Amino acid sequence: MSAKGVTGAGDSLLRNTFFQTILLSNVLLQIGIWVRNFAILMFVTDKTNGDPFSISLMGFLEFLPIFVFSFIGGTFADRWRPRLTMIWCDFLSALSVLVVLITLLYGSWHMVYFATFVSAIFSQFSQPSAMKLFKQHIPAEQLQSAMAMFQSLIAIFMVLGPSLGVMSYQKFGIEVSIGVMGVAFLLSAVVLFRIPRDREIERSEGMVESVFWQELKDGFAYVWRSPVLKALGGTFALAGIAVGIANTLGLFIVLERLGQPKEFLQYMLMVNGIAMLVGGGVVMVIAKKVAPQKLLALGMLMSSLTMLGIGWSTSIPLTLVLQFIGGLGFPMIQIGISTMILQWSEESYTGRVNGVLTPMFMGMMVIMTLVAGQLKLVFPLVGIYTVAGTAMFLGMLLLVPVFKHKPLVAQTNT
Repeated sequence: MSAKGVTGAGDSLLRNTFFQTILLSNVLLQIGIWVRNFAILMFVTDKTNGDPFSISLMGFLEFLPIFVFSFIGGTFADRWRPRLTMIWCDFLSALSVLVVLITLLYGSWHMVYFATFVSAIFSQFSQPSAMKLFKQHIPAEQLQSAMAMFQSLIAIFMVLGPSLGVMSYQKFGIEVSIGVMGVAFLLSAVVLFRIPRDREIERSEGMVESVFWQELKDGFAYVWRSPVLKALGGTFALAGIAVGIANTLGLFIVLERLGQPKEFLQYMLMVNGIAMLVGGGVVMVIAKKVAPQKLLALGMLMSSLTMLGIGWSTSIPLTLVLQFIGGLGFPMIQIGISTMILQWSEESYTGRVNGVLTPMFMGMMVIMTLVAGQLKLVFPLVGIYTVAGTAMFLGMLLLVPVFKHKPLVAQTNT
């Protein structure tokens, strides 16, 4: 990139048509997703009188597509045109919501599960396509700043989203809430037409004849050959173990270690969300000065120490301070991971790399979500949080050997 482009990187990012469009699309998607998650959750809770199985089924249907479709979606993202893939995914999500709304008005309420499941499936095709478009339309030196802004937007909705979903359901009911979901997804699809048209994909005869499963296999081999991506996979798995434990047992920290009622958990989550928003802003400031692998390692170190501290603390002020510090580190982890995937994978492999690595984190997180409750019956809470903090610390150590590696773009320029 030219010197002029580098000098004006901060200003040009917000003037970038693609980046403006993807931010607006994400705002609409976040509205749809949070209304979906919490309006449907409240609706199912009312319909089933708080049945634990019916409520947990919502989370299961949201995470199951990540295991089943993440590899597939990542591979197809490398085969299909990413812009059209995202538009069709949002459009079909809106269409599925319309079907659910009609069924809800004239049939069974159980179709609300279908809305969650279908929307989660399409996101596994849309998300890696978005990563490919970031690779195409954002200059390499701006990637980390772009990811920081993107993460800050998500952090805002993590603070406001639950209230938005609950308010929508309480004031307008489930039918209007589902209608809001459909409109949000449809508007996102319309907004995405502003993105520049996809590049023509030139395919040789051999590429045309290549089969899907071979390309999927090539994605795993590509990650395995890269020392940076391979280390990132191990980091993903260990981070998933730690996050799965911490997310599941946070309520017991409130009840047992702090001696507070369960409602106090919302204040801990609020502190965490505010810290994530601040952390995203901090990363935007330091993005050009800190390599993504070091940013990721710093975030994991902060999370490791705060998990240990929260597990051992019986002081409310200390726990809230640790929760805030941990929230500052989370955007560093998310932004570092996204930037590393983009900078250390070729454009033709970006979707598959994302599809291979994401389930490593989500898989371990969901497994530990299921196991953590059983561990709590056998081991003390302090010991379990110590294990979680240790797992996060070990994940950070896996990154140390890749500190010296340069991104693919830097290697090419050299």
